[in-house]
Amino acid sequence: MLRRLVSALLTVVVIAVGLAALVTRPATGSAPDRADFVVMVGVAGLRWDDVDPQTTPTLWQLAGRGSIGSLSVRSARRPTCPVDGWLTLGAGNYAAWDGAPVPTSCRRPDVTVERPDRIGAKLPDQETVVLHNQEKQPWGAVPGALAESVRCTVAVGPGAAVAAARPFGRVDRYAPTLPEDPRKLLGACRLSIVDLGTVAGTDPAVRAAAARRADTALARVLAARPARSLVLVAGVSDTDRTSRLHVAVADGPGWAGGWLTSPTTGREGYLQLVDLAPTALAALGRPMPERLFLGRAATAVPGRPADLAAAIAQPADADREARAQKHVADWFFVLLAGAQVLLAVAVLPLLRRARRHAGPGGPPPVPASVVAGVELLLIAVALAVPAALLADAVPWWRGTHAGWYFAGVTAVLLVAATAAVRFAPGHGRTLGPMGAVAGLAALVVGADVLTGARLQLNGVAGYSALQGGRYAGLGTVGLGVFVAGALLSAGWLAQRVRRAWRPAVVVLVGVLAVVIVGSPYLGADPVGAVALTAGVSVTAAMSSGGWLTITRVTWATLAALAVTVGFAVVDLRRPAEERGALGRFLGAVGDGTSGLTVHRSGAANLDALVGSPLTVLAVTGAVLVWFALLQPWGGLKRLFGIYPAMRAAMAGVVVAVLIAGVLGGSALNVAGAAAALTVPMAALAALRVLDHATDRTQPPGADQPAAPATARATGDRMAVPVADDRVAHDRTGPAPAPTGPVPA
Repeated sequence: MLRRLVSALLTVVVIAVGLAALVTRPATGSAPDRADFVVMVGVAGLRWDDVDPQTTPTLWQLAGRGSIGSLSVRSARRPTCPVDGWLTLGAGNYAAWDGAPVPTSCRRPDVTVERPDRIGAKLPDQETVVLHNQEKQPWGAVPGALAESVRCTVAVGPGAAVAAARPFGRVDRYAPTLPEDPRKLLGACRLSIVDLGTVAGTDPAVRAAAARRADTALARVLAARPARSLVLVAGVSDTDRTSRLHVAVADGPGWAGGWLTSPTTGREGYLQLVDLAPTALAALGRPMPERLFLGRAATAVPGRPADLAAAIAQPADADREARAQKHVADWFFVLLAGAQVLLAVAVLPLLRRARRHAGPGGPPPVPASVVAGVELLLIAVALAVPAALLADAVPWWRGTHAGWYFAGVTAVLLVAATAAVRFAPGHGRTLGPMGAVAGLAALVVGADVLTGARLQLNGVAGYSALQGGRYAGLGTVGLGVFVAGALLSAGWLAQRVRRAWRPAVVVLVGVLAVVIVGSPYLGADPVGAVALTAGVSVTAAMSSGGWLTITRVTWATLAALAVTVGFAVVDLRRPAEERGALGRFLGAVGDGTSGLTVHRSGAANLDALVGSPLTVLAVTGAVLVWFALLQPWGGLKRLFGIYPAMRAAMAGVVVAVLIAGVLGGSALNVAGAAAALTVPMAALAALRVLDHATDRTQPPGADQPAAPATARATGDRMAVPVADDRVAHDRTGPAPAPTGPVPA
């Protein structure tokens, strides 16, 4: 009864701390002043490295007066070609013109603009495009939602016509080209959208010429802008299969000299293409079509360098890093998955021969040098993701051969981390390497999150701003590594104390991890916090012994549900534009549009399952554990029987990563990142347990025989790999160590 009461009280503690972490959300900047007019200027393909005082003097001066940022131009089709970018701008949601694949370069948009009168225009294909986005795309976008939210819209150029057309194809006011004096045209409606062409290609001279033409036209727009107007300049799309970050500038009342940001990014200096439509409506004081817009109104925050050249250099450098990250991350995780597979195959014969035989008929033992070498490789593989995360502290992407620079930096960090684990105190103990690796991994990820998650943004082991999924907080890979590191560290620490204190140790470490993951100031991942809450509850319940019973599963489920419900209640009380993912989903349930969210989550899970090397890591780890480590000769059952807190930690990791993957739309990606750390350490610990499987413990006071050669090689000073020295002394008699799971 007392143990059940302790479990209940600890569960309440986990719930309380989890809710405390999720109650508040950081401010994203104050809302700027209202504007009487909004002029949205788009230049497809325009990047920050195209902007300088000589080529684009008008844009340079505008950036100096206003607020600037990096624009992610994600649409419903990747990459985002100009027609998709303009359509997404007008929808306030991820939209696509059609379902045709994108060739090497974006083809010229096949947009027909009819002019039945001299005032407006008509897009005859608009109704077909709207139908395509409603039936074929999971986002629920309605092209023309921005135009439907205002009474009158002006469009200049074919791209602007795509953004300004209403769902039935009508453009209120239209001009095919920008007049020499557009003053009257821009003052005809409160919202004007202007297409200033495209900056494309890789030739610097060609790009400079296109940027110069756009800048000259922008000068005419600024000279004719109405009084008290907000001007938004955006590089609305990519121009080929290479995704990039683009220009975003806002100039008007309340937008002076800051960084642009939005609630959809939560990161200073970043906003999305879908945020521009809500920004325009917010500036005009118009209501938002909440069921149609995925974006949120941008704001300006202080902190930009006073020197404009230094300020513009930051988003330009971020674009270079994001571009390099996309290529390097692909081969890094492919190589990591390949290394894990090869190492798993190499460990199998060692597991078979790890148990020492007392008689003369057994196979010869594996040389100690081979075992030591394999242990070092297992440690290095487990630390590969934390080392890759740390590598982003060095600007490797600025070099000509960015991939080789990254590989060199990561290799140096990996060697240093492996050496630190190898020479750490207690390395010779059975659980020594596992505790050191888990603690180091959790420390690296946690420290990055506590300092603003700067290593994860556009990092190889983080997330890319080009993908449009996350811009701040804890990413998918970081979540998997942090969950595994935190729970294994909690289990390792709990194993070193008395059985009665183990749940308290797990909860102490676990609640700190939940705060880091779930706090909007830190990890900003409520789904991850819910999943980790369940994992901590399972680990705490099992840490004092026993298996995952129905009662313990019930406690873990109740804890996760309590955190979920509590956060949902808090989130639903916020304004709609400030709600998180959970609050928006429950709001969609209330208005009957939750099917779109479920559809999007299912599609995201399918994409993540099929197209990620992390899936290979998860599957390989599961196969190695099930068909090797959990076999009678595999050692993991013996490890679990001797170290119940580690069994609890690994069970908690499995529960947490599976919940996080399903609810977060990342399928097995979180599990793959966790497996990259957990499985090599489980294999190493199993090898050490099997190496001592035939050791005996002498009665107190008896003469102790010399340790076997293999035991001396590993430096393990315990005859039997038990939970701690105190338990070892309690064992008397020559009974052999258990060969399978033993009750705690």
